[in-house]
Amino acid sequence: MAIRDIITLPDPVLRKKSTAIEAVDDELRNLLDDMLETMYDAPGIGLAAVQIGILRRIITVDTCRDEETEAHDPIFLINPQIVGLSDDRTIHEEGCLSIPEYFAEIERPSSIHVRYVDYHGKQQELEADGLLATVIQHEVDHLDGTLFIDHLSKLKRDLVVRKFTKAARQAEKDKGNGRIL
Repeated sequence: MAIRDIITLPDPVLRKKSTAIEAVDDELRNLLDDMLETMYDAPGIGLAAVQIGILRRIITVDTCRDEETEAHDPIFLINPQIVGLSDDRTIHEEGCLSIPEYFAEIERPSSIHVRYVDYHGKQQELEADGLLATVIQHEVDHLDGTLFIDHLSKLKRDLVVRKFTKAARQAEKDKGNGRIL
C-alpha cells in the first residue's frame, strides 16, 4: 500500500466526471487499499479516486474509525449509485481533504439508499443515514465533479475558490523563486 498525493482546489481535475469501473481485479483492489491508507493518513473519513487524480467511480469511506483502539470499518464503493433519497433533510458540518481547513454547514437528505459493487466484485445495497449518508453523498458528488462548496451560496463559494486560487498562485510563485516552504 502507498499513500498518494491528494489534489486540492483549484485543480481543474476536481471538476471532471469520473468513469465507471469495468471489472474488479487485483490492480483495482491495490488502488482501493492505497486510497484507504491515504484517507487514514490525511486523516479523513471519505475519499474519492478523483481526489488522487484518478477519474474512476470509486470511493472509500470509514465513519467508524476509533483512533484509540485503531479499529476500522471501511466501506469500498465501486460505481456507487444513489437510488433513493429521503425527504427528511439534515445539516452536517462538512470539510474536504481537497479543500483543507475549510468547513461549512451543508444540508442534504438525511438518509439514502445506495447500490454499488464491493471490494470483492459483488453487487451490494446499503441503507445509510446520519453521518454515513452525508459522507457517501459528499463522495459521490466528487465522482460527478461537484464539490461540497457548490452547495453554498455563489458568494461564499466564490470567496473559497478565490482564497485557494490565490494560495496556489503564491505557492507556485514561491516555488519558482526557489523558496522552500
